[in-house]
Amino acid sequence: MNQMYSMTAFARSERDVGQHHLVWELKSVNHRYLETAFRMPDRLRDLEQKVRDKARKQLNRGKVDCSLRVESIAGSKPLQVNQEKVHELLQAINALKTLAPDTAALNAIDILNWPGVMQSSPTQDADLDNDVLELFDEALGAFVEARSREGERLKVILEQQLELIGRHVDAIQPLANNLAQQQRQRLVARVAELEVSIDNDRLEQEVALLAQKADVREELDRLIVHVKEAKELIGGAGPHGRRLDFLTQELNREANTLGAKSIKIESSQTSIDLKVIIEQIREQVQNIE
Repeated sequence: MNQMYSMTAFARSERDVGQHHLVWELKSVNHRYLETAFRMPDRLRDLEQKVRDKARKQLNRGKVDCSLRVESIAGSKPLQVNQEKVHELLQAINALKTLAPDTAALNAIDILNWPGVMQSSPTQDADLDNDVLELFDEALGAFVEARSREGERLKVILEQQLELIGRHVDAIQPLANNLAQQQRQRLVARVAELEVSIDNDRLEQEVALLAQKADVREELDRLIVHVKEAKELIGGAGPHGRRLDFLTQELNREANTLGAKSIKIESSQTSIDLKVIIEQIREQVQNIE
């Protein structure tokens, strides 16, 4: 099945492992490329490349933030102070005060919050690797599923909007087909108002010139082609976002040209309606992978 994915999603997975509570949270927004950012405890940083590779195998685009929290369960062995890290921090503070005496001193809370100062027993953390990776797979699966559900909703919206463009184009086709006759009637009426005589051949030349300048059949044909291509793309294999973004630009270009060539109120209004619909499509496309 050809699937469309949104770039906007959120997923969360958690489990208890021994004396620890693990929580993975994944969230993403739209982005031109795939950009992944990981926030993990320092003691588990060795796993970052593995989870990053897992994410890249499943995702194509989007700015994805992945965070892992490791919390101690109530009643478990309390956190320990990394004395070596504290000594290093205090030495750095003393050196800084020598260079900048007015520097404000750190309080106890600042020191405890410093990365690496508080840590669990290394023996307790040694067995978390497999659980962290398994839990990430679970969170990533839920994340991809969430992007899929949102993508299906976007797909329905896009199909409806493309159908609406098709109906607008069909409605204006008869007007475009009778353009030469309309131009001739307008020019003849104008000549009659001015009460002047004009050579019939000259009149026909002017009618042909005006009709050529105002002919929008080519723009309507291209709108139909782009709508058909967009529908086929939506129903085909992804990723879809970049190609749909290009087609949206092409649709907008034809709608603008249609408005510029309009000599009738109906075609001018159709151009405006089309641009509104196309802008709605563009906004939705920005969130598609």
